[in-house]
Amino acid sequence: MVQTNDPVQAAERVARIRVLTLSFTGFTLMFAVWTMFGVLGVPIREEFGLTNVQLSWLIAGAILNGAIWRLVAGILADRYGGKIVFTSMLFLTAIPAFLVAYATSFPMLLLYGFLVGFAGNAFSVGTAWNAAWFPRQQQGYAMGFFGAGNVGASVTKFIGPALIAAVPAAGSLGGALRGHWRFLPFMSAVLLVLVCLGVWFLTPRVDRKPAAGRPISEMLAPLKELRVWRFSLYYVVTLGAYVALAGWLPRYFVDVFGLPLYQAALLTLFFILPSSLMRPVGGWLSDQFGARRVMYWTWGGMLLTSGILMMPEGHIVLYLPNEGGGMREVMHYTMTVWSFTLLIFLMGTAQGIGKAANIKYIPEYYPKDVGTVTGLVGMLGALGGFFLPPLFAYTEALTGLPQMTFAVVFVLAAICLIWMHLTVLAMLNKAAPELKGRFDPPPGSSP
Repeated sequence: MVQTNDPVQAAERVARIRVLTLSFTGFTLMFAVWTMFGVLGVPIREEFGLTNVQLSWLIAGAILNGAIWRLVAGILADRYGGKIVFTSMLFLTAIPAFLVAYATSFPMLLLYGFLVGFAGNAFSVGTAWNAAWFPRQQQGYAMGFFGAGNVGASVTKFIGPALIAAVPAAGSLGGALRGHWRFLPFMSAVLLVLVCLGVWFLTPRVDRKPAAGRPISEMLAPLKELRVWRFSLYYVVTLGAYVALAGWLPRYFVDVFGLPLYQAALLTLFFILPSSLMRPVGGWLSDQFGARRVMYWTWGGMLLTSGILMMPEGHIVLYLPNEGGGMREVMHYTMTVWSFTLLIFLMGTAQGIGKAANIKYIPEYYPKDVGTVTGLVGMLGALGGFFLPPLFAYTEALTGLPQMTFAVVFVLAAICLIWMHLTVLAMLNKAAPELKGRFDPPPGSSP
């Protein structure tokens, strides 16, 4: 950012930094709350005697509610300003988080867990809010930095088990302070209220409302364009697959490599952390080189890593009739836990960069409708996190190969790359029709 002695520009710069910092803090907390049932699942299952199917519905309900309101939330942020919508979401999420700590039955948990999932919709609000405050040449970095708040998923994995073990089940203060697993949603509710107050009082009093006064029909007009739905498919692969794999990989480590659950959870962080923390880098790269080029890098990285990860272990058997009909095993292939961890780290890095580049497209094409378009893209991306785990399970059951999880990712990434490349070719042919069908430059021209 350029330093300036102009007091007006200096004040605006401070305002932008406050919006970015506090929205990032709020989104990190909201994302942690949205995904907290991944950590709370085991003690909740033990206390209430739940089956794995019942537990899966508890987790899925929160994920679903964190996706379906993103379009509405983005429209509200564009129309009324990100500040009031973001602070309202923080406060409204605190209420069911508090109630989860006092749930006494599975139906109550289902209801409160579903309502807690509302936290996941904060993404489209914060993205629109930051896009309204930052100039075009800095929007990629700003939105990438904000989006890195999905590192909240790893925060719960770091501190959740320790907090559950540290606080006695009976709690303290006569039971008013909840203990064991209930302490985590109780503490989350308190933090949500505190961050809500911080966002309200520390961000600029006069907010920016890029769609104030515009009719809803005009705000929804971009959704008629195929380009928006293409961006949404990209986000299914960059965000949806991230959300799905973040919950799927611990079980994969346990089943395929025979690791204990705590080691599986720790190794999963090698996927979660780069996929979260590389978003600012992806935003900066998109500002410098353009989102399209960065997306090419993303698809290349995801295809390379998923292509290796989807290879089943085994060997080639050669039949040798000249040696008495004997057989020989050659080209034995096996994946070690460390090579697997390295590959998911690289995949997470590609996804993190791609998530930011994907969102960078939006203010470039729809500067007045960032909230609306981000809302749809974010909604469909998050729904990918809801639908992909069953798809992983069905492909594994059909083939008997757990590696087919990554075949699903490979196919989706390949579809995105092909669609994007065909779109780019169509744009180039339209811009220079005289070059259509030519592989080499015309004679006499420079390559």
